[in-house]
Amino acid sequence: MKRENHIVVTEFIFQGFFSFHEHKLTLFVVFLTLYLLTLASNVIIVTIIGIDRHLHTPMYFFLSMLSTSETVYTLVIVPRMLSSLIGLSQPISLAGCATQMFLFITLAINNCFLLTAMGYDRYVAICNPLRYTVIMNRRVCTQLVWGACSIGLLVAIIQISSVFRLPFCDREVAHYFCDIRPVMKLSCADTTLHDIMNFIISSLVIVVPMGLVFISYILIISTILKIASAEGRKKAFATCASHLTVVIVHYGCASIAYLKPKSENMRDQDQLISVTYTVFTPLLNPVVYTLRNKEVKDALHRAIGKKPLA
Repeated sequence: MKRENHIVVTEFIFQGFFSFHEHKLTLFVVFLTLYLLTLASNVIIVTIIGIDRHLHTPMYFFLSMLSTSETVYTLVIVPRMLSSLIGLSQPISLAGCATQMFLFITLAINNCFLLTAMGYDRYVAICNPLRYTVIMNRRVCTQLVWGACSIGLLVAIIQISSVFRLPFCDREVAHYFCDIRPVMKLSCADTTLHDIMNFIISSLVIVVPMGLVFISYILIISTILKIASAEGRKKAFATCASHLTVVIVHYGCASIAYLKPKSENMRDQDQLISVTYTVFTPLLNPVVYTLRNKEVKDALHRAIGKKPLA
């Protein structure tokens, strides 16, 4: 039943991690540590790719764009979340909430399609190696990045226009940032159509890029299995391992968060899922590409004046 008492809501208050009140200090320390590691590691990745000519390839161009997007993505959400854990959080205006939601949606979708572009890059590199430099030229790479960003902007505009036309009769958001579902729950109006539209859009921006990556890897694996030498197969798999790891975690978390049926009794679980894709996943990208990628490790060694790994 929707509430009938209509009031003029001009700001929202985040309830944050209300159920974990006794552990707020511990959560603050853990999240702050992860946040600082995320910022530092993504800045290092972008810097290394920018200054090392060995990494001036389409694959690392996409990686630097993804790291930049992830950095801004965390800046939009995590600082306010941290301030709420130590009691410094202030109410957020409707305009501020709309801005946060707009940036969050834009960057989240941008990341999804950047991972798809990276999957296409790996497909061309392995399945069409002789034409790789022709197909993945600078113009194509730039168009793919702008395409990912444009899709994110378009979807964000549609979503924001839909959500903030609703009348609100409560101002306490049962979350730690302005996500779509928690904000729509505060509406006095029937949100059934909005929920259906939100589910359709979420399905498209998750399932479509995920499906394209899946098709790419079917073709990649098929090509790799035809390579005669075991060493060649191992090297080909190695070039895809980092990207595939990030893809599985990224799309897995997004699917659980936005494609599962909504429930009124799973607030704590929903928050834990949200923490996964707003705090942990942005750190996964640089960690995986640094620890599992020999070229990036060699570039790091060159940057600090050490001999590259053999």
